[in-house]
Amino acid sequence: MPDTPLLDARRARRGFTRAAAGYDAVAVLQREIAGRMLERLGYVKIQPGLIVDLGCGTGASLAALGERYPRAGILGIDVCEAMLRVGHRRRSRPRWLPPFPRGPRHAPLLAADAQALPLRTGVAGLLWSNLMLHWLADPLAGLREMHRTLETDGLLMFSAFGTDTLKELRASFSDGHAHTLRFVDMHDYGDMLIECGFADPVVDAERLSMTYPSPEALFDELRRNGSICAATGYRRGLMGRQTWRAVFDAYEARRVEGRLPASFEVVYGHAWKAEHFRRQGTEGRRQVSLRRVAPGEAGKIERPVSPSSEIGRASGDSVLDV
Repeated sequence: MPDTPLLDARRARRGFTRAAAGYDAVAVLQREIAGRMLERLGYVKIQPGLIVDLGCGTGASLAALGERYPRAGILGIDVCEAMLRVGHRRRSRPRWLPPFPRGPRHAPLLAADAQALPLRTGVAGLLWSNLMLHWLADPLAGLREMHRTLETDGLLMFSAFGTDTLKELRASFSDGHAHTLRFVDMHDYGDMLIECGFADPVVDAERLSMTYPSPEALFDELRRNGSICAATGYRRGLMGRQTWRAVFDAYEARRVEGRLPASFEVVYGHAWKAEHFRRQGTEGRRQVSLRRVAPGEAGKIERPVSPSSEIGRASGDSVLDV
C-alpha cells in the first residue's frame, strides 16, 4: 500500500453526486456483482441482529438483504448524500410503481464516511459492502472501522475492483497521468484483513469483461455511474483533440467481433470477527485463502477448522454486453 492517499475523496464524492439521479439506470455491473454476493450468502448460517450496508448508494441491495434476513434491522450508509436522497425517494414511491425494488421501509439511510463510522463498537452482525472499498482514500482505515463495528462472530462480506480493472483503458493512454483509480491488489486486501484483526479471511477474484460499441459508450457509462477518475495524480485540464484521437485509436486496436472489451477484476472477500485474535510471528504467520474463481462458481463460506488455508487458483472470464 502506498503512503499517499489512493484518491481525492472530495472529487470522488462530486462524481457520485452528479451521477445520483440516473445512477440506477446504468448500474448494470454493480447489480450483477451484488447478485453474486447474495448467492454466497446462501452458504452462510448466521442470524444477524443488525445488517449494515456500507456504501449502499441508492440502497439497491436493502430489499434483498431484508428478504434474506427478515428479522434483522438494516441500516444503509453512504458518504454521498445525493445518492441517499435518490434512494429515499425511490423507497417512498407507491408499491406498484416501477422499476426497482424499493427496499424495506424501516431501513434508515445514514450519510457517513466509512473511515470514521458514527456507530458504536460491536453493533453489527453482518457488514455488507458492494464495490465501495476501492473508493476509499485509505481502505485499511475503512477495514479497521468495519472490524470495530462488527460484533463478536460477526461477518464482513465485501467486493471491490482489483488491479486488472479497466486495464485496456489504462494501456490506451501514454501521457504518464492516472486515468483510472489506483486499484488495490487482491493479496493486499488479504493482508489488510489480517492487519485489522479479522479471523479466517478468504479472498478470491474473477474477471468480468464488459463490451461496448465504442470508446465513447464506455466513457459515457463510467461518467453516468459516477466512476470518474479521482485518483491522486489525475490529469488536470482538457486534453487536445490529437491526444484523444491517439487514445481512441489505441483502444480501437483491441476491438473483437465488433465490440470493445473493458475488463473488471472483481475481488470478493469475507472474514469474521473472532472473540480472541492473536497475531502470529513470521514463522507461524496466518495465511489468507486466495484463489481465482471460474464463472458461475459459488464457494461455501464457512469457518475453517484450521486458521491456515492452502492457496488455490483457477481461472475464468464472464462476458457481459452493454
